[in-house]
Amino acid sequence: IAVTVPTMRVSLPFLPTLLCCSAASLLLLLRWRRRKGLWRKVKEARQRHDRGLAQMEKAALGFRKQHPSVDTVSILSLPLPELSRKLRDGSLPPEQVFYAYVGKALQVTRETNCITDYLQESETQLQQAARPGQPGLLYGVPVSIKDSINCQGYDSTIGFVSNINNPAAEDSVLVQVLKKQGAVPFVKTNVPQSLVSYDCENLIFGQTFNPLLYTRTPGGSSGGEGALIAAGGSILGFGTDLGGSLRLPAAFCGICALKPTGNRLRYLVAAVGPMAKDVESLALSMRALLCEDMFSLDSTVPPLPFKEEVYSSTQPLRIGYYETDFFTMPSPAMRRAVRETKQLLEDAGHTTEVLFFLSSTVEDLWSLHYEIEESCHKFIAQWKKLNLDVMLCPMLGPALPVGYPGKLSVAVSYTILYNCLDFPAGVVPVTTVTTKDEEELKGYKGHFQDWWDRILAKGFRGSVGLPVAVQCVALPWQEELCLRLMREVEKLTQEKNRLL
Repeated sequence: IAVTVPTMRVSLPFLPTLLCCSAASLLLLLRWRRRKGLWRKVKEARQRHDRGLAQMEKAALGFRKQHPSVDTVSILSLPLPELSRKLRDGSLPPEQVFYAYVGKALQVTRETNCITDYLQESETQLQQAARPGQPGLLYGVPVSIKDSINCQGYDSTIGFVSNINNPAAEDSVLVQVLKKQGAVPFVKTNVPQSLVSYDCENLIFGQTFNPLLYTRTPGGSSGGEGALIAAGGSILGFGTDLGGSLRLPAAFCGICALKPTGNRLRYLVAAVGPMAKDVESLALSMRALLCEDMFSLDSTVPPLPFKEEVYSSTQPLRIGYYETDFFTMPSPAMRRAVRETKQLLEDAGHTTEVLFFLSSTVEDLWSLHYEIEESCHKFIAQWKKLNLDVMLCPMLGPALPVGYPGKLSVAVSYTILYNCLDFPAGVVPVTTVTTKDEEELKGYKGHFQDWWDRILAKGFRGSVGLPVAVQCVALPWQEELCLRLMREVEKLTQEKNRLL
């Protein structure tokens, strides 16, 4: 029996269609496999994160079990200058300090989700570190490090999945110098994806929350640092500032921070600077970092040691100030913070001078980026014409709700100005939002009365009790003068509060 098997022939006109369909299917398959691979990396990073927290818990509980008499509450209550003195003179063992902060940091991150990595080598560093004859200024001090700053053996993801499983080959210069000064880096902290937001959320580690009010952002991009330090889980931390990334988290969380001149410390695309609960802690960290180790490890950093005579001076200051930059209208609490601080400074014998030239400088910087250098020269010329030492400025606040920074990038005008000019700038908390501030907010319209102004007014609402800061600014390379104004503001504010 002869069987004829029919064959199917595809006519030529259908061939391109089939090829296109096959190519599309292949592309979808490749995309699916790539996405699956990326989520596998995220899962690995989260598991590594969880193992790190488990190790923190094991370490803290183990030490507490072996040393039940150690008073961790007292250790955690010590300000950095006093803690440092006790560590250096041997009256307080570094192990007690380290494990006290490991335990507290674990508690804080469970509440705010601020830690990305536990640097387990810190336990080894602590065990191997014999107390030298002349211990460094930060001997035995546990410090926290922003995700984007390299620590050997750990990822610096800046929130990007593609950076997972790409550990740093060596410590950054900052971390190397901290270790040479005896500090013990023990955790890395969360950031927003790409660092260009002042919120603090990414696909790998999720959202970090403000420890003062969990519905509010801690700020960014050094938001993990802000949350951890404000809640007591770290006594000293380091971040970077591209447009306010140190100052915004500090202001939102009620702590202090200093953005130095770009290259006063190692420049990592953004200025590197310290965050702490008080100004003297910032000054101590700058004394420690501006040393021969820093200058020899990084030849791009100018060899300018900390000028103690400038910081410690008691001579009256000539202080310029302004209440608005005419771009982002300040909240009632922001305006009041500047006014009250200005009055305190005048009462203490300092001279103040209201500034009007900021309006056209700010406009230049926002309209034509290439004119920044010319604007900087104009700004400095006006500053010197008025014979100013330092400047007092508003600082965005109070903390906005989670998610709002993504809608309000324009609100960084108060901070980004000093990144463009490359002036040192720091923030100090001086007050909290009052019910009167909240009532006055009902009349907030903004300078332009546009969509952004309406969103910002909404974000400011419901903030009674949250901290509000002021910003202190000096000319380039005058960090000590900036810190001096910050210290004066802090001291006068504390004296005022004691009388209330």
